[in-house]
Amino acid sequence: MTDVLIRGGRPWGLAFAADLLVRDGRVHRVGAALDAPGAVVLDVSGQLVLPGLVDAHCHLDKTLYGGPWVPHSADDSLAGRIANDLGRRAELGVPSVERAAALLARMSEAGTTHVRTHTDIDPVVGLRGVEAVREAAARSPVDVRQVAFPQHGVLTNPGTADLLAEALRSGVEAIGGLDPAGVDRDPVRHLDLIFGLADRFGARLDIHLHDGGSLGGWELELITERTRALGLGGRVTVSHAYALGELGEAAQDRLIQGFADAGVAIATAAVYSYPVPPVKKLRAAGVTVACGHDGIRDLWGPYGSGDMLERAMHLAYRSAFRADEDIELALEAATVGGALALGLPDYGLAPGDRADLVVVPASGPGEAVVVHPRRTLVMKDGVVLHN
Repeated sequence: MTDVLIRGGRPWGLAFAADLLVRDGRVHRVGAALDAPGAVVLDVSGQLVLPGLVDAHCHLDKTLYGGPWVPHSADDSLAGRIANDLGRRAELGVPSVERAAALLARMSEAGTTHVRTHTDIDPVVGLRGVEAVREAAARSPVDVRQVAFPQHGVLTNPGTADLLAEALRSGVEAIGGLDPAGVDRDPVRHLDLIFGLADRFGARLDIHLHDGGSLGGWELELITERTRALGLGGRVTVSHAYALGELGEAAQDRLIQGFADAGVAIATAAVYSYPVPPVKKLRAAGVTVACGHDGIRDLWGPYGSGDMLERAMHLAYRSAFRADEDIELALEAATVGGALALGLPDYGLAPGDRADLVVVPASGPGEAVVVHPRRTLVMKDGVVLHN
């Protein structure tokens, strides 16, 4: 593989311009005025160099992206959106390999190099979603990791638990959960089941938690307790965690300290008007915060672009971040935070890291998030994909 010298950019985290020499798919050297005879030189002078963007929470199997426009047909309730998705997916050919592949192509153009996608598992769809996402991922340079996701319940949907185990046995990387109280009506049994599967298969966990208020707070405590008891620190993520944005300060602080001690990450999409976890508090306590799109143009809603810098802007805006150092937390969630939640090895811009990176014409991370400008270079494993 020919060496590539990325000349004159400003790698995020450095206070000065520097070159990056890429060799054999890795960042080989970082420094000023590097000498690299025979290397292909890409001049990105004055531009910001970021590690590849990470969408830590999406639903590739649900997407309608790349197909004809479908007017939204669900009501505003969670139950209504679930029913709409379940009732119309066969009519609209969901899951679709072609649409998932089209969305991955868009994500790649926008600089996303890694995706965690929650794939529906239930007795009707079986593992068709898993297979469709795998086929779409095989056509894309984006690294795709799936979560076996019981969108329609586990305890309330007989046969789902066995299918979740089958998905993990087939190589799906993580096990998901959904509102142990609000959907499955039995938080203890639900969490015992999915944590048991994670322990049995050595899988990571990512649990959707829409349940709010004190009920959601109690479920967050249960998740933290199980993470600690099973020694799963760094392998458990709670997505959405709306309750965390609704509770009083004392309860919030207690839960956040629990996450930090146990190693529980929080993923947010900052969608619509739903509560956003307190990113500054979480990061100050050392809790990993990741970011993703959630649904992208699907039966749950018509929005989503596949651009993680735009998604980071939504997170910063919903968090009322105005100072550059605060806005940078949203970029962190769309990069380093996602990498930590997914357990990505060798992620970053240091020598030895995988050469997954994106370049944007921005003066710094604050501008990159707010403006989310065009991507002038996208590289995956040392291969230039877009420039």
